Amino acid sequence: MSKKQPEPGKLREDVNETAFRVVQGATGEGPKTPPPEERTDEEKDPEAVERGRKGGEKGGKARADTLTSDQRREIAEIAATARWMKTPQSKGENDSGEAR
Repeated sequence: MSKKQPEPGKLREDVNETAFRVVQGATGEGPKTPPPEERTDEEKDPEAVERGRKGGEKGGKARADTLTSDQRREIAEIAATARWMKTPQSKGENDSGEAR
C-alpha cells in the first residue's frame, strides 16, 4: 500500500508537530477530533464514504461465499468454544472467583 502524497502546496506535518498535537490531546489542552458519528457530511471525504459503503455491502456475504464448509465449521467451533469458556460472575466475586 502506498502512502498518500500531500496535496500540492501543502507540506506534510513535521514529526515534532505530530508529537506536540498528541501531547496536547492527551492532556486535554488541544482541540479534540469528534468521533465519526458526530462529524458533519462536509468533514467527511465523500470518496472514502463511498468506498466504505461498497465494502460494507459486500462484507460477510462475500466472505461466506469464499469459505468452504470445513472452514465454516472450524470458525463455528472456535466461536462456540469461546462462548462456552465465558462464565457469568455472581455479585460479590472478583476475577479469581473469590468472595470480596
